[in-house]
Amino acid sequence: MTISFNKADKSITLGNRVALKAFLEKQMKKEGIRIECLQYVFCSDKYLLDINKQFLNHDYYTDIISFDLSETKGQLIGDIYISVDRVKENAKTMKTTQGNELLRVIFHGALHFCGYKDKKPADAKLMRSMEDKWIKAYIKSVPRGTRARGASDE
Repeated sequence: MTISFNKADKSITLGNRVALKAFLEKQMKKEGIRIECLQYVFCSDKYLLDINKQFLNHDYYTDIISFDLSETKGQLIGDIYISVDRVKENAKTMKTTQGNELLRVIFHGALHFCGYKDKKPADAKLMRSMEDKWIKAYIKSVPRGTRARGASDE
């Protein structure tokens, strides 16, 4: 099992990566997914817009794009791209901390690999509920000063 956090052209401050990786592995295992390789890549709006245009033919900003590269069902190989710029904006809009918003998008990407969708209103509501459930469980399991703290430019 390999989970990595990388930067393209932006970086973030992630506290206690070991605990976050263990939490992701545990939660996804509960959903029937074994992580072979999961890579998170933190980037700018521009970087993610280019990916959105090139691979999905979408010409708009988004906070996250996930690519499932798995060859075997239940054994995940995937990449998740997260816009640090969107995390900052979403935190302001949603009146939450950058740390909580960062956790939300990290978990959101993982939940997509577990089969959760977000295009239809009912699906989006379930996705949001699962994000909240994972955030609460993670916060409960990890000491306060060691969690994700938010986005930073580099």
